[in-house]
Amino acid sequence: MTVRKSLRIFAAFLLCGIFLLAIAAELVTPYSYARQFRELPNAAPSELHPLGTDGLGRDLFSRLLYGTRVSLLLAPAAALLSTLIAGALGGAAGFLGGWWERAILAIADLSMASPLLFVLIALRAMLPLNLAPLISVIATFLILGLLGWPSSLRVIWAATRNIRNSDFLLLARSTGCGPMRMIFHQIFPNLRPALFAQFWVSIPLFILTEATLSMLGLGVTEPMPSWGNLLRGLEDFSAVTSNPGRFAPLAMLALVVICFQIILPSQEDLA
Repeated sequence: MTVRKSLRIFAAFLLCGIFLLAIAAELVTPYSYARQFRELPNAAPSELHPLGTDGLGRDLFSRLLYGTRVSLLLAPAAALLSTLIAGALGGAAGFLGGWWERAILAIADLSMASPLLFVLIALRAMLPLNLAPLISVIATFLILGLLGWPSSLRVIWAATRNIRNSDFLLLARSTGCGPMRMIFHQIFPNLRPALFAQFWVSIPLFILTEATLSMLGLGVTEPMPSWGNLLRGLEDFSAVTSNPGRFAPLAMLALVVICFQIILPSQEDLA
């Protein structure tokens, strides 16, 4: 077994462990993410509060687990939505060609010309800042998913163009296969490796984007935690120096993103 394969297996087990820990947060910690211990604001780590408490007396360990759940569910959902959009538009552009191809690629190029983060900030800022926590999660998921597809579209389009001129598709045409049958039975099965790769690449990107939005107060809103709004606790320098446990969300974010990068499928895996 190669070192890379061993690292990928270890990273996969680590990601699964973190995900299961977040899903079972109610069993791991007795506190709700919103429960306040008003007599213990900015408390240091203790037996009852392993990572201490924040400025409102909320248990940081509980908020980290629940925030991990939100971020690890939101980012893959947004990545799935953006990959489906990229697959549909990129597949249509590559298969149909002509003015369909030119129009779809022009829209993608126009979208990529504007920095994604700035567009996300502008669109999210148009919504009320006092959104209900659940609505803020849904809004963040939709904004990320609906705007994150252009970079993946080019990859899917190029893969579809190669398939369009392949021998097996010409054979399918000669046997009388209709366009819809060719799309679902010939093209999309051969696009699965590219779609999976784009989905996997998008997850850490959306994790970091959501964290950035929430740090700016434009993502998941309080009291619901996510890695982004937990990182806002690092703004209080005096609280950070007295309680290093506040670095836990940053460490968790970095660890998860690194694990996704290690597991990222290589060209050999997609072949």
